[in-house]
Amino acid sequence: MANPTNHPGDGSRATLAQVAARAGVSASTASLAFSGAGPVADETRERVLAAARELDYGGPDPRARSLRTGRSGIIAVVMEDRISVAFGDPVAVTLLDGIADEIGGAGYSLLLLTDSLERAEGGLRDAPMDAALLLGCSTDLDPAVRVLSQRQVPLIGVEAEPRQGLPMVDIDNRAGMRRLAEHLAGLGHERVAVITLPMDRGHARGPLTQVRQDASVAYTGLERLAGVRDVFPDAPAEVAAGSLIEEGLIAARALLDAEPALTAIVGQSDLLALGAIQAAEERGLRVPEDISVAGFDGARIDGLSRHRLTTVVQPTLEKGRAAARLALAALAGEPVENVAFTTELRIGDTTAAPRSA
Repeated sequence: MANPTNHPGDGSRATLAQVAARAGVSASTASLAFSGAGPVADETRERVLAAARELDYGGPDPRARSLRTGRSGIIAVVMEDRISVAFGDPVAVTLLDGIADEIGGAGYSLLLLTDSLERAEGGLRDAPMDAALLLGCSTDLDPAVRVLSQRQVPLIGVEAEPRQGLPMVDIDNRAGMRRLAEHLAGLGHERVAVITLPMDRGHARGPLTQVRQDASVAYTGLERLAGVRDVFPDAPAEVAAGSLIEEGLIAARALLDAEPALTAIVGQSDLLALGAIQAAEERGLRVPEDISVAGFDGARIDGLSRHRLTTVVQPTLEKGRAAARLALAALAGEPVENVAFTTELRIGDTTAAPRSA
């Protein structure tokens, strides 16, 4: 029969003290062996972990850790889109990979939340978190900022509209898109249209009128639109309901119906651009011979298209890691400064001189 000191026989959870006793170390040494937060010899750590396996001990109770430290050990990522939609976007997945790499290495767990405030309880209002990363590349984050600020949760913005006191990780959206537009102008294009990311919280599709544009709080979408219109001031724009191939297809159909003489379409994401290619090809238009198409992100789109897309490449993985490092620095009481990344234009086989040139 197992020694009751070393293995609970009544079905209760083994304790850290029992693991420490079985391994022949102090409880504090056993705790360090699990957390990796202090100097513990490899042989000692293995002895503690072996004792834990024998006792079926999974690790310190996170509730006890929370009471002891006053922290949950959780960093939240607040997304506007439904999580199922986000996981269909290679950019969002890569960004989350970068965040998870950094916070996991620091001993934190990742919590994914949407910014919905429809419920009186739950979610942003009371989910356990020590800090939050706000992904703001589509529309307004003000409601989330307001709720989390009231909770005194340290906040880091990722491609969100600059706010006083909100540390930011950003990229040169406008400048990057301007370089792409200049590439098209250099090829001789004059009739260029844009498929934008969502411009309002309702994710409504349709033409981007001046009224809609003036009312929009879609920071990233407006920046990327401005980059194209720095070169093509009259470029028409069609708003997509999300960064999806299907949305790019719908928007490009509308643009080609309204502007049959278009020679180029710019998608504000690579997935939107792939949808535009599909819309062109279903009408018998060749890319790039009859119409050029370009995107933004530099995402991995293996198997989604036979083309090498001309696109603006952003360092998505590094952006996620940088955001996580800012959150960790804030939690450690260290100075936190904004981080800005530079994009790069990558020429593929989807852009060429227009027929008229």
